[in-house]
Amino acid sequence: MKITMKRLFLLWIFAALFFDLSLPGQEIASNMEVSTRNSAVGTAAHALRISAGDLLEVSVFDTPELTCKVRVDERGAVTLPLAGDVEVSGLTAQQAGHAVEARFVSTEILKDPHVSVTVLEYATQGVTVLGEVKNPGVYPLQGAHGVLDLVSAAGGVTATAGKAVTVTHRNEPEKPIVVNIETKPGQAISFGVDVRPGDTIVVSKAGIVYVVGDVGKPGGFLIENNDRLTVLQAIALAQGPNKTAALNSAKLIRKTDGRTDELAVPLGKILANRAADQTLADGDILFVPSSAAKSALHSIGSIFPSIASAAVYRVP
Repeated sequence: MKITMKRLFLLWIFAALFFDLSLPGQEIASNMEVSTRNSAVGTAAHALRISAGDLLEVSVFDTPELTCKVRVDERGAVTLPLAGDVEVSGLTAQQAGHAVEARFVSTEILKDPHVSVTVLEYATQGVTVLGEVKNPGVYPLQGAHGVLDLVSAAGGVTATAGKAVTVTHRNEPEKPIVVNIETKPGQAISFGVDVRPGDTIVVSKAGIVYVVGDVGKPGGFLIENNDRLTVLQAIALAQGPNKTAALNSAKLIRKTDGRTDELAVPLGKILANRAADQTLADGDILFVPSSAAKSALHSIGSIFPSIASAAVYRVP
């Protein structure tokens, strides 16, 4: 009797453990299912539609004499042997196959046709990638691809690219979508955009300010993260002036309405907080001469060669 009670007690413990552990397992499975379902949404490929200029291969089972390669004309139709014209524009390949089957039946050419349509060339299913990318152009969109896939296909962004990317749908040109590409290493990119055939992707250009001359790190500094950049901030990004810099001989070179203006910048007074800081604009050039070369590098024309070879840095 003691043995029987002991066995019953052990069975009761095992049953309790089983039921306690089964509930979290079901919850985890449910969460995984929801996560998988959510990840599938937004990555599903768009059904590619046939349009004018596409090259199709129409295969008729067990009737090779009716199999052919045809190109969709400007009316959105194809001309088939014996069957004549069939309108296929706006249809998927599978729907086009059903339309051809219906045409064969209606013209009494075949009683029970089995037709498959394959799109050999898509003429208008590409996505246009423009702006600050290395190889702008039209890239095919066959399958599920995101913004970064298309930007990568265009060779990636240039050194002066901003983080704002505009996606414009062909059917909704009045509703552009703007997303920000996060470029910090190790940080996940969390945005999803519904990229469709015929869309246009434009990578923006970041604002840039050049600091050249007798400073610690001359170069161009991108300002896409800031609404404004001042002289003090630009000098700080350039690691400050060197000891030999002629602070009160600094110049600001700015292009306005096609003309180039040269403005004096009292850098020494600004650093000493005896003069107001100045706001810089996109394309401005802040030149800090050295005391020894102050007379040699006095004209605007002598400053531009140093800008052409300047490195470009991204503002953190």
